[in-house]
Amino acid sequence: MLKKKIAKLTGMKESEIPGSYQIIGDILLMKMKIKSAAKKKKVAEAVIKILPYVKTVCEIKEIKGELREPSVSVLVGSNTVTTHKENDILYKIDVSKIMFSKGNLLERKRLLSQIKEGETIIDMFAGIGYFSLPIAKLTKAKEIIAIEKNPTAYNLLTDNIQLNKINNIIAIQGDCKIAARTFGGKADHVLMGYFPGTEEFLAAAIWMAKPGCIIHYHNIYRESELWSKPLDQIGEVCKAFSRSYEIITKKKVKSYSPRTLHTVIDFKVI
Repeated sequence: MLKKKIAKLTGMKESEIPGSYQIIGDILLMKMKIKSAAKKKKVAEAVIKILPYVKTVCEIKEIKGELREPSVSVLVGSNTVTTHKENDILYKIDVSKIMFSKGNLLERKRLLSQIKEGETIIDMFAGIGYFSLPIAKLTKAKEIIAIEKNPTAYNLLTDNIQLNKINNIIAIQGDCKIAARTFGGKADHVLMGYFPGTEEFLAAAIWMAKPGCIIHYHNIYRESELWSKPLDQIGEVCKAFSRSYEIITKKKVKSYSPRTLHTVIDFKVI
């Protein structure tokens, strides 16, 4: 266990050392309980000795703002740009500017099984290509329209399209509410992988949905709100568009904070 090895190497108490961490490419990210800069560096140097394939160790403090930008400081090393491989897909990422959730791997795999040959997919919050890249490379989708507002993420998305030698992703830099006006009734699947506050974009998703389209709606809800609140939100927007709908799947993806969950609802728009 990494925590015990760090404690042994540094002489620090186990209670001072982070119990969880994330490795993206050759960069390790961890949340620190300790305040001392000297102790933080001591932990980071121990990580490098124990895990020689890690070249940079960073402290991640919080995710903030509409564009979900991380607050990250480098403890050991210098390069915050790396290439991460997951499910045979390469992702170039700058961990100081863009978040990457390895915890959503199962959700990405689940989505792949639903994509049929010749379909058009619209990814409303494409990021660096978390969903768009594997769909393009591992399914027979006709095209993926990947929309991303954050210019840093958009530039990484276009780099990743080239890196993976993909030719069926149309990358668009801009607000998905505005971009949606161009794609009325075009989508077989709409991906809504942004949260919290995803309900604000439901109208744009339904506008882009052709009859039979499946919308994959991710959001954050308190346990006490499930499943009445999200279903009411979906029903209200569908009613405004005079569209009927059918719930396919309701799923708790993972814990987001105490008594608050990241959820996904797949629903078909008729």
